[in-house]
Amino acid sequence: MVQTVRISLDRDNLNEEGARFAKAPLAKPVLLNSVPKCGTHLIRNIVRMFVLPEQQYDRDFLQHAILLMHRGALDPAKPQLSWGHLFFSDVAAVLLRDVNHIVLVRDPYDWVLARTRFFLSEQFNGNLNHIKNGAAGVREVMNLMIFGALDKAPSLADIFNFNGVAWLGAGAHVMRYEDIIKHLKAIETPAAEAFFRDLICTKAGITEWPEDWKERVLIGSDRKHSGTAREHLRHDIEVPEVLPDMQKRLVDYHAPGLRQILGYA
Repeated sequence: MVQTVRISLDRDNLNEEGARFAKAPLAKPVLLNSVPKCGTHLIRNIVRMFVLPEQQYDRDFLQHAILLMHRGALDPAKPQLSWGHLFFSDVAAVLLRDVNHIVLVRDPYDWVLARTRFFLSEQFNGNLNHIKNGAAGVREVMNLMIFGALDKAPSLADIFNFNGVAWLGAGAHVMRYEDIIKHLKAIETPAAEAFFRDLICTKAGITEWPEDWKERVLIGSDRKHSGTAREHLRHDIEVPEVLPDMQKRLVDYHAPGLRQILGYA
């Protein structure tokens, strides 16, 4: 079961904040693709600080159902930076042939918690609203995040398979959310500079590496710019910091080999 949702993002002032930085024009389209709830806003806002505003395709999140309507975002003749939750398909494979394609993933254990927080939050509004405000226990909601809700929400395996795993070995640069966080916490180190330089110059294909890269990364990664950051989600039920052991076992039962192929086990 694969679900496509409409996603809207509030306008921010990142382009205004980044206006003082010189930016080299993109020579090739860039797509920041991610498994939902894996740090989409984080990687998007960091990379935006290195890209001209006029080359940022912000009309919509790229998804399968609307991809052909927005195929211009991937046009090699007019390079732009775009972002979305685009699962693997024949159409996407063709349109992304000449695109610098980055796929962001996250440890499925932590993903269950992030998705649980989102579905229980005031920011989420959908056909599972009836589980909020204690109507369903937090462990029951975590199980729904793993196995899905029939005809209402896809399972963990479906989401990761279509949005993440299927892109492996198909020309995409796969990145892990946890690696971004690790290097943000050690931003002063040579390893952090090497990591972000690889993201910007190698994976996104931006040829110039500016001396002020650190300031740009810190502005882009500021959580105040992400409306779905954990501290901005309001919900009445406490969600644990670590996935309970039984739910970890359920993830491994439901999607055997998933954490291993993504490099988490």
